[in-house]
Amino acid sequence: MAGIAYVNGAYLRSSNAQVHIEDRGYQFADGIYEVCLVIDGRYWDAEGHLDRMDRSLKELGIRQPMSRASLRTVMAELLTRNRLKDALVYMQVTRGVAPRNHPFPAAGVTPALVMTARRFNLDDNDARAKKGVKIITQPDIRWARVDIKSISLLPNVLAKQAAVEANAVESWLIKDGKVTEGSSSNAWIVDDTGAIITHPKGREILGGITRETAIACARDLQIRVEERPFTLAEAAQAKEVFITAATVLVMPVIAIDGQKVGDGAPGPIAAQLREAYKERARSA
Repeated sequence: MAGIAYVNGAYLRSSNAQVHIEDRGYQFADGIYEVCLVIDGRYWDAEGHLDRMDRSLKELGIRQPMSRASLRTVMAELLTRNRLKDALVYMQVTRGVAPRNHPFPAAGVTPALVMTARRFNLDDNDARAKKGVKIITQPDIRWARVDIKSISLLPNVLAKQAAVEANAVESWLIKDGKVTEGSSSNAWIVDDTGAIITHPKGREILGGITRETAIACARDLQIRVEERPFTLAEAAQAKEVFITAATVLVMPVIAIDGQKVGDGAPGPIAAQLREAYKERARSA
């Protein structure tokens, strides 16, 4: 993490930044978050992330901490103070500070806003994409509203840790025999016709902003997109597999649970889609 954080109206050294012990985010995970990618000082998919942030706040009945224009001003200032041009900006909004009690506090509680930034190396990310990554599978034990980008992420944390312990970068989550998504990414396969398949939006997955842009890029490239659930058996037979997220862009997968995908190397469709995504994001 870079040296300066934004906490409820103040820019502070990260080592000195604090939130109140009765912040409902700390007590109840009563809050939401977003992560935005910045490359060469330009935000990629920023409006999509801010729109999803608005939706998550609305779904949980949390007030906006500030206007979108003010939020963008804080985001820009945070990058300036940290001297960052390529970064991941993390934004978290909680319901605010109130005596610990399960029901929402009475009107008048001010939402809490925290923002941090850390350096992002696109060259390293590109190098990883050329090699591809390995993933494993885990049961999907999350709550029934994963379409809300809530900070309540313990099941995701457990799935991600399982991946780390297996020398993989991600866990695909399995529910009722179908792949929903990854612990921090959306899941895709390429079938033998060259179509790309990903789980449809709904309450079973978090509708990724990178996912939406990747779909738009695929259609521009005249690649057929099917939004439907798929099984692990389908993934095992897929020509290609990849994941998408702001932190990985479009990332080829070369093995699932130790079994090679295709010939065990990144495929052409994922590579083409990754480059189209980068070009679209840069020119937006």
